[in-house]
Amino acid sequence: MMGFIAWLVMGALVGWVASMLMGTNAQQGTFLNIVVGIVGASLGGMVSRALGGSGATINNSGINVTSFSISLIGAVLLLGLLRVLRG
Repeated sequence: MMGFIAWLVMGALVGWVASMLMGTNAQQGTFLNIVVGIVGASLGGMVSRALGGSGATINNSGINVTSFSISLIGAVLLLGLLRVLRG
């Protein structure tokens, strides 16, 4: 249970930092920050593995600087992709 709560908290933190970097924080609430953080972490892991990296994210390797960084990059990419798709 504690792992699930930590996953949600880290997802919220990653999503919040990504939304601050992308200027979308005013449009997102806590729930969307969590979703962006978790989905972004998955995206970041896929990109990292495709580039020959470890693919370590908050979704699969716990909480450390590497997993946070890869997850944050994925969340920023997700928000950027959504911005492009919305126009």
